[in-house]
Amino acid sequence: MIDPRAAVSPQAHIAADADIGPFTVIGPDVEIGAGTWVGPHVVINGPTRIGARNKIFQFASLGDAPQDKKYNGEPTLLEIGDRNVFRECVTVNRGTVLDKGVTHIGNDNLFMAYAHVAHDCVLGDQIVLANCATLGGHVEIGDWAIMGGLSAVHQRTKVGAHCFIAHTAAVTRDVPPYVMTVGRPAEPHSINAEGLKRRGFTAEQIMNIRRAYRVLYRSGLKLNAAVEELEKMAADHAEIRPFVEFIKRSERSLIR
Repeated sequence: MIDPRAAVSPQAHIAADADIGPFTVIGPDVEIGAGTWVGPHVVINGPTRIGARNKIFQFASLGDAPQDKKYNGEPTLLEIGDRNVFRECVTVNRGTVLDKGVTHIGNDNLFMAYAHVAHDCVLGDQIVLANCATLGGHVEIGDWAIMGGLSAVHQRTKVGAHCFIAHTAAVTRDVPPYVMTVGRPAEPHSINAEGLKRRGFTAEQIMNIRRAYRVLYRSGLKLNAAVEELEKMAADHAEIRPFVEFIKRSERSLIR
């Protein structure tokens, strides 16, 4: 399953049923799991761990050194889960010792052409990065988040689960779960109601999330007072709890 024209290091560990295309380069200390397909002209450097049934299209570059001037060649890591799709020219860098030393990508994510994931990012599951979406270093993206084409997230910023980042948006502050953002710099627009419907949230749950959004963004309350109101709502409605917990751990301040 390894094309004879590929250059695969003897120190790489490739599952027996993985498929490696022509002219692809795989360096030492790379692990590729069962059923993963790697197309032609891909470069994967280590240390990198790639799980099962991923698809990596031509000209993608995974696991290379972080684009950080402070990086001095330390053996940091890229971890990739299962069933992810990396389209043409996607770039994903390893971590740095100034953080956890790991860039982590979960399962079932789609990275469209030219998307970039910088060093030390942590991504959950079922995320979509559309064409040319870009993450700075140390960014966290929650499950089911969607980033539109040409959008970007500033380093050390968090984007919560089920968010929708509109095309060309520039996110410079933390975005709570469920929120849709637009603009440069990005501002809150509404909740991602359509996405929540598609993922099985009930009409009542979506209405509760909409009320929570209004408390945070439309009530005129200061942040501490808004969080107190949201805590009361979360006591009766579990879908509000991620909203509250995210706000409490925000470090860069919220888009507001």
